[in-house]
Amino acid sequence: MRGQFPLKMAVGATAIMLLAAGCSGGGDDETSAADALVSIGIGEPQHLIPSNTTESNGAEVLAALFSPLVDFDADNKPYTVAAESVESTDNKVWTVKLKDGYTFHNGEKVGADNYINAWNHAAYGPNGNGGSYFMERVEGYKDLQSEDPDGDGPQKAPDPKAKTLTGLKKVDDLTFTVTLSEPFSGWRSVMGYTTFYPLPAAAWASEGVLKEDYEQAPIGNGPFKIKGTWQHDSKIEVERYDAYPGEKPKVGGVTYKIYQEQTAQYADLMGGALDVVTQIPIENLATAPADLGDRFKTSSNSVFQFVGFPTFLSQYSKVEVRKAISMAINRKEITDNVFRGSQTPATSFVSPAVAGYRENSCGEACTYDPAKAKAAYDAAGGPKQIKITYNADGGHKAWVDATCNQLKTNLGVDCVGVGEPKFADLLTKVENKEDVGMIRLGWIMDYPLMENYLGPLYGTGGSSNYYGYSNPEFDNLVKQGSAAPTEDEAIKLWQQAEDILARDMPVIPLRLGQNVFGHSERVKNVEVDKFQKVEILKIEATS
Repeated sequence: MRGQFPLKMAVGATAIMLLAAGCSGGGDDETSAADALVSIGIGEPQHLIPSNTTESNGAEVLAALFSPLVDFDADNKPYTVAAESVESTDNKVWTVKLKDGYTFHNGEKVGADNYINAWNHAAYGPNGNGGSYFMERVEGYKDLQSEDPDGDGPQKAPDPKAKTLTGLKKVDDLTFTVTLSEPFSGWRSVMGYTTFYPLPAAAWASEGVLKEDYEQAPIGNGPFKIKGTWQHDSKIEVERYDAYPGEKPKVGGVTYKIYQEQTAQYADLMGGALDVVTQIPIENLATAPADLGDRFKTSSNSVFQFVGFPTFLSQYSKVEVRKAISMAINRKEITDNVFRGSQTPATSFVSPAVAGYRENSCGEACTYDPAKAKAAYDAAGGPKQIKITYNADGGHKAWVDATCNQLKTNLGVDCVGVGEPKFADLLTKVENKEDVGMIRLGWIMDYPLMENYLGPLYGTGGSSNYYGYSNPEFDNLVKQGSAAPTEDEAIKLWQQAEDILARDMPVIPLRLGQNVFGHSERVKNVEVDKFQKVEILKIEATS
């Protein structure tokens, strides 16, 4: 899942402390803590429709509003949440039985139709959902897609052959089957992703057509319900949904405060106007341990940071140029000096968080060798100017500037970093194929399989393949791995696919991340998971 980060000035610290702790002077402390309001910093989401939310800010909010069919334990193994069971005898036909008692926040009972209708909408090509790709394995998906035969744009594309997936069948009110076009042993894990949340009947304007304003106040089936509407560039408020049948929240509500700069988040944390910062800014890494004491925390995550080469830009069409730029970057110097050791150099295309990870699978192309890089770059006729565009709301300026300085020195080029105010703005420009130069991107796994770092990012038509990379040999190996009967057999094929990435270098692996976060004295039991999301059911107020 694509990731990153946004401006809210601090108000009076005393007032915020009383509000966040749910205190009113006197009363039972336990009751006050259970009803407390806490705040978490995020960036402006791009969307809040589950099937169209493929970045971390929106996913953070949706994780409070929705309950997934499955979630993952400490060993990355799926366990059921809203599902009673998810079973298959052949890895192709999967039977999903839902737990009885789940309701949407408007009181509607959650049933099989809510999943089937939502997934059909997600898969239908003309709807333009960013998460449509994750429905690709379901039988009938191709018939829901359509392309403009003249290449003049989607507005001229004919209607698809079908509007619903043949692979989705209702058995009864709480049971449905999912038939895949080919067996996939990892399908149970895939269904834990955001795209697979259900939608209520109230979400639809007509059959298959969502209400235009649905994402301004999403109605979910999760532990919290939205309070009011999405206040763009300001906040999103959610409150405890008392009819939720699963594990109960330990606080009364959460305010997701939207920021345009991570440093502003940290300033609010220190000033008493914010409770949780999920990513300590680069500028504050040196002082944060002393600032926060035991409220400065780290934990493992699945973040993979990289820059991509848009294939629609001719200056990056040669693999020799791409490899030379990669070899001219001193990853260790940047992780040591800029990130103060909080991140580690990436020499592979997947994270150690998933089975199948191999250190140094990128090989020579990810080995720092400035002399060899310069010779190769000159021989290949690399561009005289390099531009790296990043989202300014994610705190990337320092490392992008450091990278540009290295490229200037080692390749003799002019290099400039260009900041887009919001991550959503950057994605929009890339989707429109504007010349943004090299693209700063990051990936957090959607589900804990090696394949999740391959198909969405590099597969032809992949949901987050913004650089337009396409290699049929790669696509075929990923597909074969997905159809393998065992995970071990799948990993062998996926590793072969990763080897092709090392050969073609559509992106430059840069860093592997970890969660470096902090919280106020008003909250406790703050944990950030491998998906870089706050464990929303664990957080508590101190009083």
